[in-house]
Amino acid sequence: MLTKEDERLLSMLRQNARASVSDLARSLNLSRSTVQTRIARLEQLGVIKGYVVEFGETFTKNQVSAHVSIKVRQKLTTKTNVELRQISQISELYAISGEYDLIAVVQAQSTEQLSHLLDEIGNLDGVERTNSSVILETKFRR
Repeated sequence: MLTKEDERLLSMLRQNARASVSDLARSLNLSRSTVQTRIARLEQLGVIKGYVVEFGETFTKNQVSAHVSIKVRQKLTTKTNVELRQISQISELYAISGEYDLIAVVQAQSTEQLSHLLDEIGNLDGVERTNSSVILETKFRR
């Protein structure tokens, strides 16, 4: 069970995972050792899995992103998932309910590269069909 302080700490880390423990402690009005202990506990509990690089606006504004809905032949689901994992431009892959089985979030450096990437996904053994939606603008991300 997360405490209110844990939730506030996680919120601050979500905004800036590189914030120093001292800065976090000051903002939370807690001691430095308390914050270190909380972070270690959250890591041990699996609440915090790791820390990642978040691309800056300068880089991402030149990227083309899309959501790709993917219908998979059921007998080839595992194989298809393994092949999709090998495509580095796919940043996220979700199993979903409904007409399609998966949604992939993809990034490309141009619409031409996106087109080739969509062809690559569509040509994978096990993929029956795809439907893509280009992301025009991100309104917010948490």
